[in-house]
Amino acid sequence: MNTSIFDKFDKMVDVEGLKQDAKDAAENKMEFKEVPEGRYEVKIDKMELTESKKGRPMLTVWMKILEGEYKGQLIFYNQVVDMGFGLHNANEFLRSLDSGLDVTFENFRQYGNLIMDIHEAIDGKLEYGLKYGKNSKGYNTYEITDVFEN
Repeated sequence: MNTSIFDKFDKMVDVEGLKQDAKDAAENKMEFKEVPEGRYEVKIDKMELTESKKGRPMLTVWMKILEGEYKGQLIFYNQVVDMGFGLHNANEFLRSLDSGLDVTFENFRQYGNLIMDIHEAIDGKLEYGLKYGKNSKGYNTYEITDVFEN
């Protein structure tokens, strides 16, 4: 009997639970609260150069909250990097992670590899104090205030 990848997925995932989760999400019954502005201790869960919804190059960073009321929830940092100001902001954020690597931009292949190297250098080793807020125009702000060795 030849099983398809779809059969494999059906066996691997609780399909009924998944359908209920999707229904709850559609009805806004999810348990997660929006993370408010404030100070959090976080670890970097995911970091990559990806593509925005409009097809532009974007640095994406997922920061997992490590303690307190919002423990386990994620704060998302997304910065489009196809213009000077956006690239500058992304570079400053990457430098603040204190990876020990030189943050420079030569081209997108090099930058994507650098982002992976930074994540590898800090993953499981460093955690951060994050000041999460909004600027005067209502955009989210992210400031690494402390670096902790894990």
